[in-house]
Amino acid sequence: MERDGQLELYDLVAARLKHAHAVVRSLDVTDDERRALARRLLVITTAAKQDLRGALRRLDRFLAELDSGRPVEGWSRGGGDASP
Repeated sequence: MERDGQLELYDLVAARLKHAHAVVRSLDVTDDERRALARRLLVITTAAKQDLRGALRRLDRFLAELDSGRPVEGWSRGGGDASP
């Protein structure tokens, strides 16, 4: 049964990563900002290879930051600095 749960977790992480990449692609930001966000997603993807649950938490936090409009490390909406 544990293996079945692990496969479901892999599917969930994969779907969330796909969604996150689509969100990043759709943002109205500079190329540099988009690259910074994509790098963060690559770090999360790499982390998923070792710790799926941890990667899912990081991914959820990343998406929540994007959804709220709060600046994400390496990105600032509107081209200003990344401070709140």
